[in-house]
Amino acid sequence: LIGLRFSKVGKIYHFDGSNIPDLKIGDRVVVETSRGWQLGEVAQWVSEGQDVGEGPWKAIDRKATPRDLLIRQDWERKESQVVELARQKTKELRLPGVKVVFAEFSFDGSRLAVLFSNETEEKIDVKNLRKALQKFYPATQVELRQIGPRDVAKILEGIGACGLEKRCCSMFLTDFTSISIKMAKEQGISLTPSEITGMCGRLRCCLNYEYELYSKLRKQLPKRNKRVKTPAGEGKVVEVLTLREMVVVDIPEQGRKTFSKDEIQRLDERGRPIENSQPVEEADEDLDNSTD
Repeated sequence: LIGLRFSKVGKIYHFDGSNIPDLKIGDRVVVETSRGWQLGEVAQWVSEGQDVGEGPWKAIDRKATPRDLLIRQDWERKESQVVELARQKTKELRLPGVKVVFAEFSFDGSRLAVLFSNETEEKIDVKNLRKALQKFYPATQVELRQIGPRDVAKILEGIGACGLEKRCCSMFLTDFTSISIKMAKEQGISLTPSEITGMCGRLRCCLNYEYELYSKLRKQLPKRNKRVKTPAGEGKVVEVLTLREMVVVDIPEQGRKTFSKDEIQRLDERGRPIENSQPVEEADEDLDNSTD
C-alpha cells in the first residue's frame, strides 16, 4: 500500500502500488479517485501491521510523465481564472457573505470544485452561482463546496499569530482536532481572545499540542486554594508550576514557599491526608460524595 497526498499539506489516501514496484517518496503518480483522475505525490509506504482501515484499494495507474506535469500546471493557471470569475458572479448575484477561496480541476478536467466560505450564519443558496459557472465550463462538472474558517486559513497561508512564517495548518497539520477553552485553562494560558485566537478567528490549534502533557502532570498536583502539608507546615496552594511539577504554598506567618510534588501531602477540607498516588479529580470527587 502507498500513501498519497493531493495537496502540499493534505490528508493521506491509500492506494495499491504493487503494479509499480520502483516508486519512491516524492514521486508523482496518476490515480483515479471518487473525484475523477488526479495527480498525487507518494508520501509514505504503509508498513506491515499499520492500521489504515479496510480495502479494497484502487490501484495506482502510472507514474506521472513530464507531459502529465505540464498538463497539471496548465490546469493550475486556469484555476486562478475560475476564482476571479466566481468572485465576479458572486457580486452580480448579490450573495452576501460568500467568499470564493479556491478552485481545483481534476487531472483530466472533467470536474471542477470551487471552494467557498460563508461569513454569515445564515444558510445561503448557491445554486445560481453553480449554474452561472457551469455555462462557462459546459464540458466540466462544476461542484461548489463550502469550507470552514480553518480550511480557509490553511489555503490562504500567511504568517501565524505567533510570528512563524507560515501557519501550522499550512505547514504540517493535515486534520483539525477539536479545541476547547478547557485546554487553555489547563495550561494556565490567558483567556484574552487575542492570546488564544488564531488568524482564522477560531481557537488556536496549538492549544492542543501540550494539553495532554499538562493534563497528565496536573493529575498529580493539587489545585489552587487546596490545603497541603509541607516540611515547613500546613498551607494553601496559591500557584501550580505544572511543567516543573512544583507548587507555591502560602504558609501562615512564613509567606510563600515553593515545593516539589514529593515534598507535599495533600489534605482534605478537614485536614485529613489524601494519598498522593490518588489522582486529583478522584480525590475531589471522593470529598464531594462524602456523607461523613
